[in-house]
Amino acid sequence: MNLEGRLIANRYEIIENVGNGGMATVYRAKDHILNRFVAVKILKDEFTTDEEFIKRFRSEAQAVASLNHPNIVGVYDVGNEGNLYYIVMELIQGKTLKEVISLEGKLSWKWSVNVAIQIASALETAHKNNIVHRDIKPHNIIITEEGIAKVTDFGIAKAVSNSTITAFGTTIGSVHYFSPEHARGGFTDAKSDLYSLGVVMYEMLTGKVPFDADTPVSIALMHMQQQATQPIVLNPTIPSSVNKIVIKAMQKDANLRYQSASEMLKDLNMSLKNPDGNFVFMKDMEGDFPTQKIPTMYDEEISKENPEKKGQKKESFIKKHKVLSFTIGAFLLFFLTIGITYGGLKLTQVKEVEIPNLAGLTKEEAKKKVEDAKLVWVELEPQFSPEIPEGSIISQDPTYMENFKVKEKSEIKVVISKGQDLTMVPKVVGMTKDEAIAKLQEANLLYEVVEETSKTVEEGYVISQETEPNKQVNAGETIKIHVSIGTGIEQVDVPNVLGKTEADAKKLLTDAKLKVEVLYEENKSNENGKVLKQSIESGKTVDVETTVVITVNKIIENKTATITIDLKSITGGYKEPTDTNTVGEVKKTAKVVIKVDGKSVSEDPSVDKNKTIKQQVTGTGSVLIEIEITDEKGTTKRTHTLDLTKETAYTFQ
Repeated sequence: MNLEGRLIANRYEIIENVGNGGMATVYRAKDHILNRFVAVKILKDEFTTDEEFIKRFRSEAQAVASLNHPNIVGVYDVGNEGNLYYIVMELIQGKTLKEVISLEGKLSWKWSVNVAIQIASALETAHKNNIVHRDIKPHNIIITEEGIAKVTDFGIAKAVSNSTITAFGTTIGSVHYFSPEHARGGFTDAKSDLYSLGVVMYEMLTGKVPFDADTPVSIALMHMQQQATQPIVLNPTIPSSVNKIVIKAMQKDANLRYQSASEMLKDLNMSLKNPDGNFVFMKDMEGDFPTQKIPTMYDEEISKENPEKKGQKKESFIKKHKVLSFTIGAFLLFFLTIGITYGGLKLTQVKEVEIPNLAGLTKEEAKKKVEDAKLVWVELEPQFSPEIPEGSIISQDPTYMENFKVKEKSEIKVVISKGQDLTMVPKVVGMTKDEAIAKLQEANLLYEVVEETSKTVEEGYVISQETEPNKQVNAGETIKIHVSIGTGIEQVDVPNVLGKTEADAKKLLTDAKLKVEVLYEENKSNENGKVLKQSIESGKTVDVETTVVITVNKIIENKTATITIDLKSITGGYKEPTDTNTVGEVKKTAKVVIKVDGKSVSEDPSVDKNKTIKQQVTGTGSVLIEIEITDEKGTTKRTHTLDLTKETAYTFQ
């Protein structure tokens, strides 16, 4: 169904198709009430009779419309006209993250972390509103021309309940980015989105997905059963903290992953400040069972007998089998020697000890644990922490894992908390965006810019800040500032193109960020090829991308071609008869009629058969040429459609 040019809800003018999905088509449209361009998603015809699809389509609108976040594509309106179901959304100019990865391969780790922070921030808002995306993948993340990540297509999002199972009884999503529980078709929640975000980070950092195979089923099984190659192996430039964040997000067991987007955001932000820090806390993994000695049945039977009885049996056996006893003794001596040698080697080897868990301990408690384990205490530069009390352990390296051992006297590096680092929020309202950012950074604060239209605040200036000025907060907190982008719609002046050539007129209009449509008409009183009219008069101010129709003068010129008729070739010509009996039966001449488009232009009743006739034909396009040659044999007819725009001559023969 072609909807281009249609006006929906007496408001949205469909301009062009910009994308197709599995269940909907996305169009670029003009909102004539608010005078802005929007994206309109329209449910495909084949689904309009399916109630389940319509419910899913509506749930997308209801889910996303409740979210207000700079990294989530906004929804403005939803409705239907008969069987035409539509959602009106924010129009984003940019590329999908998948297109960016395809063009550039692996991305820099800082840029990747920055994008991941924006996605995690969007998921944090969605999850707090009980909305799980279930299809986080690079294809559903648009990177704007300003470098902002926008999460889109909440088409399979569903409000979380106590019995949330994959929507509509099917496994929805993209298999390369599935969480293991999603691949099994089981319970999916916010932690499933974080697994998918881990996969997206993996692909940004390495240029590859962690699991790939020939079939979707094979890929799903890999998500459930196999461990991915660590991203730092494929890209050694990745800092250790970023590598650990990806590994933690992609844990098979959802309980071992990040438990919330907020928790993951904290580590992502920390990785930018301390790339090689050991702050990513990995939960305990279920360890292997220790090696145990298992007694044989023979040992058990012997141990049950009386010791004295056993001694008598041995003495009797030795007397009866002296040679065998000697051989056994030699073997025992050999193995005893080997055992002593091996034991000596073992005694000289460095022992391995289990790493202690220092999480939450004070410096004194942790140091004693390390020294008791015969390990070396190494204190790294202390750091501020809003959660860990002053003097307690923030992180340790190597990270504690059950049954994980290192050699005695190995170093255990620890970071000790300096407590909370407090700072005062400065007032930035009324400043330019750059001035506000510099002021926040000076106060040791992070920032998030939210762009919005304003009729009262000049473009580039701060409209408001979400945290009140002069309030004491933890250093490193993110302060949201709202910055004006003006009215939000760029406007331009229409240039004068009257009297210009078609090519010059097109360039002038496109350079002015306008669209061009060309019509042609003939006006012999004006110069050929020049613009006669323009639909919007010059000097008028209009929105960018407005279409200007220009009318170009196109005078149709007559063309002339030469028609040649080879009578000798067509009739066989005329020869003087040698047999006197045939005189009078063979004619020397023939009647020739030439017609152009059914009208006779030449008629000669007596033309020498050995003659060649030439006739000029004039016209503007294609003309039908017909010739009739009549002699004693009858009438011969020939026709040819002559294209005067291409042919200048044609020969009948």
